[in-house]
Amino acid sequence: MSKVAVVGGGAAGMFASIFAARNGNEVHVFEKNEKLGKKLFITGKGRCNVTNAADIETLLANVRANPKFLYSAFYGCSNDMVMDFFEKEGCRLKVERGDRVFPLSDHSSDIIATLERAMKKEGVKIHLRHEVKSLDELKDFDSIIVATGGMSYQATGSTGDGYRFAKDLGMNVTELMPGLVPFNIEGEIPKMLQGLALKNVTAAIYDGKKEIYKDFGEMLFTHFGVSGPLILTGSSFVSKQIKKGPLRLVIDLKPALTKEQLDARILREFEEGKNKQFKNVLGGLFPSKLIPVMIDLSGIEPEKKVNEISKAERETFVNLIKGFELKIISLRGWNEAIITRGGVSVKEINPSTMECKNHPGVYFVGEVLDLDAKTGGFNLQIAWSTAYLAGISV
Repeated sequence: MSKVAVVGGGAAGMFASIFAARNGNEVHVFEKNEKLGKKLFITGKGRCNVTNAADIETLLANVRANPKFLYSAFYGCSNDMVMDFFEKEGCRLKVERGDRVFPLSDHSSDIIATLERAMKKEGVKIHLRHEVKSLDELKDFDSIIVATGGMSYQATGSTGDGYRFAKDLGMNVTELMPGLVPFNIEGEIPKMLQGLALKNVTAAIYDGKKEIYKDFGEMLFTHFGVSGPLILTGSSFVSKQIKKGPLRLVIDLKPALTKEQLDARILREFEEGKNKQFKNVLGGLFPSKLIPVMIDLSGIEPEKKVNEISKAERETFVNLIKGFELKIISLRGWNEAIITRGGVSVKEINPSTMECKNHPGVYFVGEVLDLDAKTGGFNLQIAWSTAYLAGISV
């Protein structure tokens, strides 16, 4: 029987420990916090987006960094296997829009409790409030699995310990950046629209005239700028460009309509309220909070009768709706990042086992690796799959 140390009691650490113990090892998990799964508890706004139910090729297509490295991991421990694990361990799951998978209860605590139960059932020894400062402390162990997480949500204990361990071993760590993070926007518009959620819009990000990112979905205005799934995913595409200067965020508020269809729709609204003022005919087009901003940006006088609005003014208004533009000045910081971009170079890791090529018996799993994906459960699938491979390989 081998002795295995797992450093970190988050998603990857807990999952790895279960399968390492099932593999006949004596497993010890070292967690610096007072409880396991502290970051897992707040994922998915406290609901925990466990994985994504799409096919494997779609999972790989949603990975931003080093998707080819994950081929063995995703086929070795698929999303179906992960869902099956939780269901068999007594945690019912459900699939929502976008193939996102959540616990039926909508409580992330149920995912953590399920993992803890499985760990105890397999005889995993849990050491809470135990911070490992160097891998040298673990010389009595035959194998070490590093599952320390990244730099995101530092209040949960993710302070980059794993990167330090890797560097101590002489391994390469790629540049670390906040990932899946909101944007700071120039000007007062975000404050005016704070709390407004826009559904079914298209957002595109431009560096000058070059389109960097475009997608369809949901976004949210905050006191500092913009957030929501559409924006968080976009942040993974712009983290390097934003360092060189501001970027343009262009939102199509009515992507289902062409400009001609939108113009016809506006004409109908005007016709139905032909004696009304401009400010009083927009309720059918926008949420109430957005109306004053759209009026201001349109350049059309709020009190102007709609039957007096010219074709040129209407054309400008259509262009505004199809191209509502904001200036991105920066990304938010680590405390608001959902994941870390960058990490331990996958070139130094065996993709079939997660073992370091030059350091036998040392494994790196989860967010500490240079792997990241879009929102929707894909990042947790990376954690489960890489952890599983390490667990069955030690």
